Amino acid sequence: MSKRPNFLVIVADDLGFSDLGAFGGEISTPHLDGLATAGLRLTDFHTAPTCSPTRSMLLTGTDHHIAGLGTMAEALTPELIGKPGYEGHLNDRVVALPELLREAGYQTLMSGKWHLGLTRELAPHARGFERSFALLPGAANHYGYEPPYDDSTPGILKSTPALYIEDDQFVDELPADFYSSDAFGAKLLQYLKERDQSRPFFAYLPFSAPHWPLQAPQEIVDKYRGRYDAGPEELRQERLAKLKELGLVAADIDAHPVVASSQEWAALSAEQRQKSARAMEVYAAMVERMDWNIGRVLDYLRQQGQLDNTFILFMSDNGAEGALLEAFPKFGPELLTFLDQHYDNSLDNLGRANSYVWYGPRWAQAATAPSRLYKAFTTQGGIRVPALIRYPELQRQRQISASFGTVMDITPTILDLAGVRHPGKLWRGREVAEVRGKSWLGYLTGETAQVHGEQTVTGWELFGRRAIRQGGWKAVYIPAPVGPETWQLYDLAMDPGEIHDLAQQQPEKLAALLEHWQQYVAQTGVILSQSPFQP
Repeated sequence: MSKRPNFLVIVADDLGFSDLGAFGGEISTPHLDGLATAGLRLTDFHTAPTCSPTRSMLLTGTDHHIAGLGTMAEALTPELIGKPGYEGHLNDRVVALPELLREAGYQTLMSGKWHLGLTRELAPHARGFERSFALLPGAANHYGYEPPYDDSTPGILKSTPALYIEDDQFVDELPADFYSSDAFGAKLLQYLKERDQSRPFFAYLPFSAPHWPLQAPQEIVDKYRGRYDAGPEELRQERLAKLKELGLVAADIDAHPVVASSQEWAALSAEQRQKSARAMEVYAAMVERMDWNIGRVLDYLRQQGQLDNTFILFMSDNGAEGALLEAFPKFGPELLTFLDQHYDNSLDNLGRANSYVWYGPRWAQAATAPSRLYKAFTTQGGIRVPALIRYPELQRQRQISASFGTVMDITPTILDLAGVRHPGKLWRGREVAEVRGKSWLGYLTGETAQVHGEQTVTGWELFGRRAIRQGGWKAVYIPAPVGPETWQLYDLAMDPGEIHDLAQQQPEKLAALLEHWQQYVAQTGVILSQSPFQP
């Protein structure tokens, strides 16, 4: 490589596997589609089941139980508080990617959602970013609207004292025209324009879209008017057909049946169907607006002659969000009452700053199909996400990759491309964890046929939900009421939808995987809580 590349890592929040046009979706995403078709689409790329654990893995190359997000900060139960790996923020047992790149001469820039610590001492500027504009918590109103709070306000809806921070200063007031995706795109552009041109850059652009509350500019929502009136099952079948046509899933694949406690489309009233379809229209508009902002950044890099020297990675942080928030214990029993009092969720107002909606498990499974379930689960629907790489310097281009990979591979890949060595077990006088991921460089240049060999073992755990995978074999444990509360076994090569449990037919294979599970627990410090957080 002629010179050290720049890096642009873009993360979407709760984006479904088939939402982008290049991944089978109907949403207008021309800029991401352009990256995908000019680069490499990853069809077997995995994250943690939810956002902050994934982000900790992305920025460290190791497991989230080691990095401090053994569970989400919002989900810490009494027996987990104070335990190593369960700090609820990015801890000092790891060195962060921007810390290493900055040390190696890179200019490190961030604009977007952090979710790895809420205080000034835990903000991005304290973990290696020279310039940063960050949403600190896991979610916020995309327009910066805040209703009046009182004793009835569900705790999770209350904002922290300061939602946003720029470098080491909290942002006291947002501009009147604030919209999260626009603000994140604009701020990164500002940093890129102001940067030291003599140094390569690492830019991190993690959007908070399309995470709930679903909100988007009206003119974009209007473009999707009526598009989803046939309901989520119609969309699911349409997306599956397109995935097969594009060669992103096998033509003979069986999709896991929809799992949902909510009513089927036909059982809803006309008004309920209208509101549900409108929520999906707003969701689509959020994705389109995110893509537009990505396009602004790409256009600038192209104008500066930097696009082809920039390694670009795009991914979602987990599977599509299928939670029914009204049944979500963390929000409390008065959520709908509070929303009725303080928000306007009438049909014509959905998507505005003073509306607060989500789209539920059926729309989510239209986006995760053919996989099982959605965000927060260790099934494929929760952890297999859309991802793509564009970097013309490498040989493997204009292809679709079915090679298994994880978010932990990003840090070692970027370090490899930058010519930076991870320090191993010691950095600046303190012990740090080694990376558990593997560099993609050999695979991207064509030197190796796969990123991970068939013997590679990868584990997942969150909220007591567990999985362990070796090669194409995967064991899954999903507690009741959604799962059978016993280990299930799947051959993903033949059954990527995780439909046919082979635990009884292949007891020796299951036993071998469970031995690996015990090793994973010992290596990462997993604590199986006796009172697991139930999303």
